[in-house]
Amino acid sequence: MSTAILTGPPAPGSSLDGDLRSLGFDVKAASGADEAGALLAAVPAGERVALVDPRFVGHVHALRLALTDPRFPAAAAPGALTAQSGARPALARALTAAGTSGADDLTGTLAEALDADGVAVHRPQLGTLVATVPADAEARHEARAAVDAVDDEAVRLRSAVKAHDGFFTTFFISPYSRYIARWCARRGLTPNQVTTASLLTALIAAGCAATGERGGYVAAGVLLLVSFVLDCTDGQLARYALKYSTMGAWLDATFDRAKEYALYAGLALGAARNGDDVWALALGAMILMTCRHVVDFSFNEANHDATANTSPTAALSDRLDSLGWTVWARRMIILPIGERWAMIAVLTAVTNPRIVFWALIIGCAFGACYTTAGRVLRSLTRRAKRTDRAAQALADLADSGPLAGIVARVLARTGPRLPGVVLAAVATGALLATVLARPFGDRQIVIIAVFYVVLSGAAVARPLKGALDWLVPPLFRAAEYTTVLVLAARSDSAHALPAAFGLVAAVAYHHYDTVYRIRGGTGAPPAWLVRVTGGHEGRTLLVTVLAALLADRGDDFTLALTALAVAVALVVLVESIRFWVSSGAPAVHDEGETA
Repeated sequence: MSTAILTGPPAPGSSLDGDLRSLGFDVKAASGADEAGALLAAVPAGERVALVDPRFVGHVHALRLALTDPRFPAAAAPGALTAQSGARPALARALTAAGTSGADDLTGTLAEALDADGVAVHRPQLGTLVATVPADAEARHEARAAVDAVDDEAVRLRSAVKAHDGFFTTFFISPYSRYIARWCARRGLTPNQVTTASLLTALIAAGCAATGERGGYVAAGVLLLVSFVLDCTDGQLARYALKYSTMGAWLDATFDRAKEYALYAGLALGAARNGDDVWALALGAMILMTCRHVVDFSFNEANHDATANTSPTAALSDRLDSLGWTVWARRMIILPIGERWAMIAVLTAVTNPRIVFWALIIGCAFGACYTTAGRVLRSLTRRAKRTDRAAQALADLADSGPLAGIVARVLARTGPRLPGVVLAAVATGALLATVLARPFGDRQIVIIAVFYVVLSGAAVARPLKGALDWLVPPLFRAAEYTTVLVLAARSDSAHALPAAFGLVAAVAYHHYDTVYRIRGGTGAPPAWLVRVTGGHEGRTLLVTVLAALLADRGDDFTLALTALAVAVALVVLVESIRFWVSSGAPAVHDEGETA
């Protein structure tokens, strides 16, 4: 139970007391700032406290937005202010100072004092919702009429849907999933429960696909669409009920990948039952998807706080957005999650896994080329000074391990001054060309892998502030993942490709986890985790060495990949779970992938 303190006696006929209680507040009344300070001091330190002007007139949902969102230490709307435990000391100081000022707008004065004290006060966008403190009876009458004129439940339902989403999600899912979200809210279901239901549904779909039978494929397609509806519903429920949580952030951020990649594995298993080995295609689709997302994340982080944006490419994009229809066309051609899952569901039901994977690879490759080309043009034509924060985010996304770290420290002052992206591109190109050209187990691959380690360390020896340095992390992802794919495909070892699929999935989880930590403002995973898992260059070198040593030893390469996959998965999962369920994790709900 949170506590709401009215800063004076309630106005006659006001429903404010009942509105606050409906939002879960224990309501107390004070006669002024001094008594409000005393009541504040009596509330347990860990509880949220709200101060509300008793003259407040507005929608219940306006109060909900201002007073119950867990993501912000302090928030305010006209006539209402809330502070969580971290902002409570600053609020107490502000109340003490306000006690001698006699301010008429106490909550507004307190909000300004919190801002001045270094506490960022969130002020939600209310749109057509009413939140005001009328000065007289006539203004109160007008405010109540304005409240009656707007259906706050309709506003609440609309705001539960993301403002920017894909065509399929916007027109085929959200028109009814928002009502499912409301149904869940009224029955006390949480976003985490809906997210878990979505995961379980997708896992059952993967199991159906693994049967290799037409009925199983049809069931998998239907269940995948149901899973996607639930995936949309969990975020809408979080926005509808303002039930954001640290656990929700972790579940929603990672389960999308788990669901999609589990289905890939199910399709590959189903195809194998019918004598068709498509594990290479399944792994290729996963690699392409992950690298494409890393491009999105890296570009966004590199330009998160850039000081200028004078790119003519960006100006052209803005002009195209003003045409309306181009917005939907441009969103659809990059095959975002809604369109992608719909395509997978339909093709799974009516075709076979090989066609599903080729459609995925072709569609996602086109989308990746389209978005990457546009971002390269923006980067080359814009004048922007990238910050230390952006450079650090790119360095964290690079996932450089101890070997690259040693090289970087040696070359930091004496090494070549080539841009990081050039060194990363040369390293990746040399490694992949050698892996593709040389036979499995060839010792020259190990030599080039050592060369890759050296160049990858040189690439991050200096801050990644170049125009195209945001390409460094996706280049490293492509190098590591593709090396594992090619070596497993070239191996004579039985089941090497499924083992490689598991290894790449475990490493990709670590990379997605890094992204969402950075997005939450808490920085990259701890340095020990990167050291223990070897960094991208250490794992790549290790896999090439294992291939060289175990080339003529039957299934030993498969066993080695399996052991490495299990080890990486255990380490990164344990640390990830520890972080996301701890109080140090950000209380956010992921808004879904950017593409």
